Amino acid sequence: MTNQPSTGPIHPELGRQESDVRSPMEAHSSYRGHDWSPERLMFHQNLESFADQVGLIVGLQANGKMSQDEAYAKIKKIWKGLKFTRDSLFDDATKS
Repeated sequence: MTNQPSTGPIHPELGRQESDVRSPMEAHSSYRGHDWSPERLMFHQNLESFADQVGLIVGLQANGKMSQDEAYAKIKKIWKGLKFTRDSLFDDATKS
């Protein structure tokens, strides 16, 4: 008998082990809005990325690796980036 690590069940949507590490580029969830469009999907992915980055910044600040002012400035910068992409995606969609 070999001593192999036990594998968890296969995730039905992802087709991989539930215990596998998720890539940072992989979406956390799928967009299920009734008004689906490629632009909305892209914004959804950008919003998930924003949430991940905010979580990391908050963790760094909470552990004393970053000041509150620095954390605020970084969050404000990525917020502006998210707002810019939203405006760009949906302005382009309404023009065509």
